[in-house]
Order: sequence, then C-alpha cells, then structure tokens
Amino acid sequence: MNIELRPRVEYTSNYFLPPNDSIDPYFYTTQRNRISMSYTAEKWLIKSDIQEIHVWEEQNLKSKIGSINFYQLYFETKFKSFNIRLGRQSILLDNGRLFSDAPWAQQGRAHEGIRLMKTAKHFSNDFFFLFTRKYGNEFDPAYSPVASNKYKYLAVNNFNYNFDNGFSFNSLNVFDLFENPASGNRYGRATSGGRIEYKSNNWYYTLNSYLQFGRTSQGKKLFAYYFQPEIRFSFNTAILRLGAEIISGNRSQLPADESESFDVLYGVTWKFNGNMNVFTRFPADVGGKGLVNPYLFASFPLTDKLSVRSDFHLFYNQFPLKNDEGQNVKKFLGFENDLSLKYTPIKQLEINYAFSWYSSTNAMQHLPKIQDENKLAFWSYLMVSYSFNAVNTKH
Repeated sequence: MNIELRPRVEYTSNYFLPPNDSIDPYFYTTQRNRISMSYTAEKWLIKSDIQEIHVWEEQNLKSKIGSINFYQLYFETKFKSFNIRLGRQSILLDNGRLFSDAPWAQQGRAHEGIRLMKTAKHFSNDFFFLFTRKYGNEFDPAYSPVASNKYKYLAVNNFNYNFDNGFSFNSLNVFDLFENPASGNRYGRATSGGRIEYKSNNWYYTLNSYLQFGRTSQGKKLFAYYFQPEIRFSFNTAILRLGAEIISGNRSQLPADESESFDVLYGVTWKFNGNMNVFTRFPADVGGKGLVNPYLFASFPLTDKLSVRSDFHLFYNQFPLKNDEGQNVKKFLGFENDLSLKYTPIKQLEINYAFSWYSSTNAMQHLPKIQDENKLAFWSYLMVSYSFNAVNTKH
C-alpha cells in the first residue's frame, strides 16, 4: 500500500483554465489524496488506485469534493512473455503524444477494457480493446480519470522494436468508434503512424508522424496528419531539445461535410504545446485551422536534488483565421515561455514550481482562450507531492 498526498496552488490571469472560465485573475487550490494498493502472487496481481480530489476556490472558500474515483482497478496475469490486463487502467504509449496517463493532472487519465501484452528481447506488442459506459455525474467530471473519453469503443495496437545499433521504431494504430447520442449513428475514425528514433553518444534524433482518416464524431469525412521532428543534445550541464509540431487543420475552401483537423487523441498537450494549455482541445482551440509549434526546451540539473527548465514556444495557425469581415488574419498567434523548478530533498518528497507567460497577437481575439489579447496572460503553480509506502508484506 502506497499513500500519496499532492496539494497544488494555481494562479491564472487573462486566460481561461478549468475549473473556472469567468473570474480573472483566478486563484484556487486542489489536492489529490491517492491510496495505491497491489497484491501480487506468482502468476497474477490485483492493482487498485483510489483517489479523492478536493477543490478550494474563490467562490467557495470551504473545500468541496471534486471527485472520488478509482484511477485504476485491474487484474493482471504474470507470465514470462505474455500477459493480460483487465479493468480500469492508465495507458502510456511511446512518448505520450497520443496516449498518456496524464501524470500532472490531479485526476490522471485512464481507460476501461482489456490489454494483451507480448514482450521479447527486442520488441513488445500491445493490443487493447477499450470501451466507455455511462458514468455517474454525482461529482465534477472535470476531475474524473475517464469522463473525457468520448469514444464508444476503441481498439489499439502498439508495436515497438529496438535495434542493436541505436535505432528504435514504434508503430501505433488506433480505431475509435463514436456514437451520436441524438441520432444513434456510429462513426469510425482511424489513426495510423509511428515514430523512429536514433541515439548516438550525446545526440538523439526522432521523427513522429501520423495519418488520421475515416469520420469525425460529428460524421464529417476526415483526412488529417501530424508531423514532429526533434533533435536533442545532452551536455554535462544541460539538455537541449529543438523541434516542431505540425497539427493539420482545415483549408478555407474545404466543404462543410469534410475535415482536415487532426485530433491528438488521448495524449497530453502541455508536454508538447506549452504548460499553459492554451492549445489543448483540437480542433476547437485553434479554430479548426491547425497548429504549427516550433519549440526549444532547455533543462539544467543544478544539483542531484534541484533542476531548472525553460521552454520556448512559437505558435502559428497552419491556415489563417477569418475576422468578422471575412478577411484573413495573420497566422502568428503568440509566444509562450515556461520556467519550472523541481526540488527533491528526500526520495518521498517532490516540490515543483512553475511560472508561464503567453504574449498574444491580435489573432488570438478570434480564439476562445485569451480574454484580452493586448495584455500578458500568465499562470503559476506550486505543487508538493509526498508519497510513502504504508504497507509492504511478503509471505
């Protein structure tokens, strides 16, 4: 049994961030209390993570329960090379771009279904069949680990192969089936692609690309793509990552019943598009016009317990937005800088502090994230995570 206490204080100004979309500036506190339990036998295990999330905010000075929920609850077999996992489970595939357990979010992200896992010396292959059901709404769905999953059924195959010469290859193929609650119609969407990477001494190169096709959840004919090249160089005193993301969007001449907007599925956006999550819901947060995001990440380990990181982002629409007169506006949306500190004084305790700011262009007045594009938007947080082992017995 492991117990984790994780309070976090956040302060935002001049942009919209759940759980509040109207108060500015906005100050609130959340705390996650999680009890993780597992029982392991020779050829099977049972895993259970139950969590309670409290919220304190300006409109409700007394604490309120944001959610009481199982983050994970599954049964898994344990054999040499083939295992089966059944139940609610977190899923982290590859670099987390399309499937992530969302570790920074207090609620995390999980899915329900079955996972078949095959491992060998050089490769691993996972197959998932997942589903959603009607979840109760007694607690705020913003803090549920499963409420954000909109598919009816989801099938996933993830294959990873590691060569001996520094190359590795990851293939990810996804098919999600949506159901329109009003009409009862069902629409299928496929996402197929992968990532190659190469490591040589202090250098690291990767290329990530996907195609998305089929139908959107609204029934529109879909053809979209995602592209991400990146280079990383590691010094003794710093790690630099230079790359870009291209998330496709809709051309102006596109028919109303078609879409070219890529959806990043069930991954995390802050890890790739900035800590402030200005662009997190695709295609809504970019007006359906796609996103081009060149970035530079710089990490500096100051001591074995303290590190600092600075991330730089430029944001552009792939295709221009339209103003009220139907004229194109410029594609450049703004610049974001994320500064963060991580301090681990002891193994059980981690302290994180971050300050992020976003400088907008006038084009942001046409998107639903920044309240006043002429003012600086910023966000800051302080989070403490204390985790300890409460019970550890062997028979």
